[in-house]
This record gives sequence, C-alpha cells and structure tokens, in this order.
Amino acid sequence: RNGHWVILNNVHLMPKWLIELEKKLDEYGAEGSHEKFRVFLTSDPSNAIPIGILNRCIKLTNEPPAGLKANLKRAWCFFPKDYIEEADSKTKSILFGLCHFHSIIMERKQFGPMGYNMKYPFSIGDLRDSATCLQNYMDNIGGGKIPWQDLKYIFGEIMYGGHIVNDFDRLLATEYLNFYMKDELLDETEMYPFAEDEKGVSFMSPAPTSFEKYIEHIDKNMAGDTPIAFGLHPNAEIDFRTQQSNTMFNTLIELQPKGASSGEGAASPQQVAESTANEILDKFGEKNFDVEDLVRNLDEMGPYQNVFIQEMDVMNVLLDEIRRSIKELQLGFAGELTMSEAMEDLMMSLYMDRVPVSWAKRAWPSMKSLGSWVKNFSDRIFQLEEWMNNPSEIPKVTWLSGLVNPTSFLTAICQVTAQKNQWELDKLVTFTRITKMMTVDEVDGNSRDGAYIIGLSLQGASWDINGTQIEKSKPKEMFCPMPVINVKAVTKEKANIGGIYHCPTYMTEQRGPTWYFNAQLKTTSPPARWTLAGVALIGEIA
Repeated sequence: RNGHWVILNNVHLMPKWLIELEKKLDEYGAEGSHEKFRVFLTSDPSNAIPIGILNRCIKLTNEPPAGLKANLKRAWCFFPKDYIEEADSKTKSILFGLCHFHSIIMERKQFGPMGYNMKYPFSIGDLRDSATCLQNYMDNIGGGKIPWQDLKYIFGEIMYGGHIVNDFDRLLATEYLNFYMKDELLDETEMYPFAEDEKGVSFMSPAPTSFEKYIEHIDKNMAGDTPIAFGLHPNAEIDFRTQQSNTMFNTLIELQPKGASSGEGAASPQQVAESTANEILDKFGEKNFDVEDLVRNLDEMGPYQNVFIQEMDVMNVLLDEIRRSIKELQLGFAGELTMSEAMEDLMMSLYMDRVPVSWAKRAWPSMKSLGSWVKNFSDRIFQLEEWMNNPSEIPKVTWLSGLVNPTSFLTAICQVTAQKNQWELDKLVTFTRITKMMTVDEVDGNSRDGAYIIGLSLQGASWDINGTQIEKSKPKEMFCPMPVINVKAVTKEKANIGGIYHCPTYMTEQRGPTWYFNAQLKTTSPPARWTLAGVALIGEIA
C-alpha cells in the first residue's frame, strides 16, 4: 500500500508456500495496490512455480555465455578493473589461471558423460569466493613462496569440489588444477593441456599486464572452441554433436501424430506394436532356466556358480515380465481387456522401438533401441545356456558386459584367489592384464590365475595391441574394441605400480552410476592426460 519493493530469493525452495503467494498477489490485484509496489522473485529453473505467478511476471534469465572464449571473458570481466590494476603481478597471473579453470569447468559439461559423470551447479560465485581466498593467501605470504598445494586444495576440494560428489569428476578437477596452478603460470605457459601433439592449436597465458591487455589477448589468441582446449580428443566433438542430432530427431519422431497411419500403406502404432510383440514372444516364449534342478545336480557351489545362478534368477524374472506384459497387451488388442495406461505405454514403446519401462526396471542399464536390446538379451541368455552345459567350470572367456551384475563376477575372482591362497579377502583387489588375443577362438584354455573376460571398448583413446599400451585415438574412431583381458586378484600393494592409468569401466555410455571397476592400462604418457581426455572402458555401446 506504501509502494515498497519486496524481493524473495530462491522461491523454488518453497513450492507449497508459492500457492499462498499467488493467492496474496490475487488479493492485492483485486483490492488495488500502490502503483510503485513491486515484487521481485529469484529462482533456479523449477516446475514447482505456479503458472499464475509466471503469467504475471516479467521473466529475466542470467545464464553463462556459450563458448570457452565468452566464458573466459565473462569470468575476467567479473572483477572490477581497479581491483585487477592494483593487484601484484603474481596475483594477476594466478587469477587469470583461475578464470581459465573456471571457464573450462563450466563449459566441459557440453560433452555430456565424457565431460562429467553428473551435472554440477558451478557458478560465478565459486570464482568470486576462490578469488577472495587467493587474495587472502597472497596478502599473508607477502611476496614469499606461493602455497600451490593449499590453493589447489581450496579450489579443487572446497570451492568447486564442494559441488562434486563423483570421485572421477573430483579427480578431473584436481588434474586440471595440477596443470594450471604451478610456477610456470607466473610467466607465459600453455593453457591447453597436453596439446603439444596438435598442430596450430595453442593458447598461452600472457605475462602480467593491464586489465585491457588481458581482454585483448583473449580476443586475439583464443581461436574457436575445440575439445583440445579441455584435454579431450577432437573425436569428442563428433560424439556430442551426434548425441544432439539423435536427441533432436527422437523429439521430432515423438511429435509426429500417432493416432493413425501417417500415409497410405503405412502401419498404425497398434499394428507395429502387435507385430513386434509377436516376434519377441516367439523368441522368448519358451525360454526359462530351471535353477532349482541345476542347483540339485551341482556337486559344489563355488563363487562362480553363485554368480551365474544369480544371473539366471534375474533372467527368469525378466522373461516372466516380458511374457506377462505382452500377453496382457494382446488381450487388450483383441478387446478382451480394457487398455490400461501401462498397456498404452507398452504399445508406444514397441512402436517407438524403445525398451518398455517395466522391462528396463528388471533388466540391466542400457541405452540401446528395442531391436538391439532384444538381440543383446538373446546373446546373454545364450552365454548362460552355454555355461549350463558344464556348470562346474566357468566359460573359457566370460563376456563380462553380458552379465547383469558384472561386479559379482569380479568379486568371485577375488574370493576364489583368497580361498586358493588362504589370503584375506578384504586385502585383495582386481588387476587387469591386456592380452594380444582379439577373439575367444585364440584363447587356448582357462586362465591359470583369475579369469579371461571380453566385451569392453575403449572410449576417448585407442589401444596399441602390439605395444600393449594406451595411445591417442584415431580420427573418427569413437570406440576401440579391447582384446581379451585377464583379470586376477592381487594385494593392494602390488596393484600400485607406475606407468598405469586406472581406467574407469562403465556398463553404458551414460557412465555415472553404471561404473563397476577400474582396469589397469599401461601408458607411457602421464595418467592425467587420459583423465582429462575422459578415457573409459564401456561395456555396452548403443
């Protein structure tokens, strides 16, 4: 009534109270309020804000600019010109390195799972707080030796690291800081990590200079965005552009009318779903594992036998759900049952070539289309059927990515080794040795220490089969199939050897929650190079 201004911050944290706020605003609108009265709301992107509030608001968004150069300029210009000009030369250099680190951390997310395992809310506030800590440290040392370790810990573990919850993403941030935060930063040094192999791709940090000269240096010397600036291989750009295209086309397909056939002679969604359902039922209608009979006939139940029996139990549950849901859908098509929402969803999944939600819940993590998924499912069943022919032995080579729970198989390797050598299980870890055998047929027999596995592909790098070491990716090669790998159990002390990159292994390209172990890959380059390149082993390629 008095024309005051009210600001309410972070309203997305109070979704229930926003309904009350909407009613209050309606009351003020009906009663008539002062013409100078204003309400300002701040919020993260949220679906909880009532439509009524959104409709009457003037909406402003503040998003970081796209592109590494724009992010770096924005980060640098965030600081007042007077603050930069008054700073000593060491502070200027470190601050520029910090701004570059901030822009790299912000922009790396565009590469999807290869960039980070999770999404993080990094913001300009992290840069501001890091700069404040930097200034405090520089004031305290009074021109003495720069405490690089302290600064790296504060930036990587507290300011930016406070957002990071995934160990591999935390390691990534640490390796970036190890590259930037060093004495060479005080003069002129290369800011693109491990870019010496790339011709004509470089960005040097300038010698300490004025505020305007730094901006001029960025404009003049930083070329267009390139994955090399992040330590990634140029193939990473092909990968994320492909993902963007796939997402766009999938959206377009979903927006198409589905009520009837889209053209003369084209099948309707029901006809396509019915045909697909019949094919799947023909393939898996009679499949089933008699686990109880198998257990009765086993002379001894070892760790490996437990793994495969658990896999069979999962497959039986999934097979039962597939048969149940398809038969239910067929009754709906025949008019004998009313089509429920679950049946409609199943029909649309079969029509859109997507794995139905009820099947995915009972299956393994997968990004495959339904057709590829069914073929993959069939291959998994075949591996278990092969094992059933000789259940006392494990397969000569196990298709590790063909197991629903590959971690259990790796644990079984440790258990068998512990029992055989009378070692403590909790002191053992898996250790990988990459062979030169590319196919199962080349393997003569079972591994003498551990087990042979196959089915993994290297993303972000390539494998030199002759030199048995990791190397730079070949152009346009997104994935490099790995040879047969011998996995054995060793003590933790023996696993910590030099010249090794501890390569994270994931079930799918989604990475993140699908991690299950680290493989040891030989390398002549620093392991940090492969960490920044997002190198990982992937079990299932979509």
